[in-house]
Amino acid sequence: MEQDILNFFSTLVQKAAGIVYEKDRYAILKNKLREIAISLNYKNIEDLFLAVKKGVSPEVLAQIIDGLTTNETYFFRDRHPFEALKNHIFPELFKKRERERRIDIWSAACSTGQEPYSIAMLLLEHFPQEVKRFKIFIYATDISIKSIEKAKKGIYHQIEVNRGLPATYLVKYFKQEGFSWKIDERLKNMVKFEVLNLLDVGRKVRYRFDVIMCRYVLIYFDMNTKKKVFKDIWDKLKPGGYLFLGATEIPPITPPDMEKKRIGLATCYYKKD
Repeated sequence: MEQDILNFFSTLVQKAAGIVYEKDRYAILKNKLREIAISLNYKNIEDLFLAVKKGVSPEVLAQIIDGLTTNETYFFRDRHPFEALKNHIFPELFKKRERERRIDIWSAACSTGQEPYSIAMLLLEHFPQEVKRFKIFIYATDISIKSIEKAKKGIYHQIEVNRGLPATYLVKYFKQEGFSWKIDERLKNMVKFEVLNLLDVGRKVRYRFDVIMCRYVLIYFDMNTKKKVFKDIWDKLKPGGYLFLGATEIPPITPPDMEKKRIGLATCYYKKD
């Protein structure tokens, strides 16, 4: 019975979000389902399963998908892409986009907001004059409604700010409120958060970007979905722009205008002009 339940929810989340739970990840799936069942006031996973089979409201179904697609994140995750942005990519883009005076950045699958806020902090810290002169648009999306709500609030627990965030940045860009830390309004104003399923990028994303961060999300898709999502995201990258995947990820397709680049210790993908 348990295997059937896990198969059911694995199929459900794959159809809704393209995310695949292979059998070697069923322990993770089971833990997440247990948490979801408790949060929705079901006694156990089996009761949750029976309720979904019988039919639940779209709101409850969205909460279940939400709980199964929330991924881990932290400030300045992996460091090397941020070093590449600071030392090479942003200086290049500020020169290249001098006429437009606009830089567009997309944090796809941003989870609870640490990645886009890290980019905003990096810009304010190292390029304050350019931030004043240029229109900086940071677009941050995730399929999880709960994650986006948290990101918009910009309030993080002590454990969350302890992970990856330099102490100088914590003092400079956050204000302590009880046991939590609230991010500076300057940073919040630089980021536009929206709920977005990456399966809908082609239909719903109207912008084009100089930098796209799509890290540690393709690994959860099957190959056909990887190819579709990657193509849609690549189409949203401006010529002369840069795409970052996760450190262990490789592109599922190789567009003719794509050039793999190594900048410091970071690997990224450049869209040829």
